[in-house]
Amino acid sequence: MTSITVKVGSSVGLHARPAQIISEKAEELGVPVTLSVPGGEPVDADSSLLIMTLGASHGDEVVVSSDDADAAETIAALVVLDLDDPAYEA
Repeated sequence: MTSITVKVGSSVGLHARPAQIISEKAEELGVPVTLSVPGGEPVDADSSLLIMTLGASHGDEVVVSSDDADAAETIAALVVLDLDDPAYEA
């Protein structure tokens, strides 16, 4: 299992738009990927609603985990971006 700890880059945290972008990519990857806050229960990364339940704000640490290292790295790379930035194209 690959686990990568990153900090949330989106200015409003993992709320609607960032959660949707991340969940769409996770679903596209076709392998299980989870997100969690340190000490918290992991949630499926392919569910925007579950991602929002993490309550992760800008700068909070999030652990991205998957048996597929490339998938974990792909999702971790999204978490660190400011996905609320209008310049970001999904």
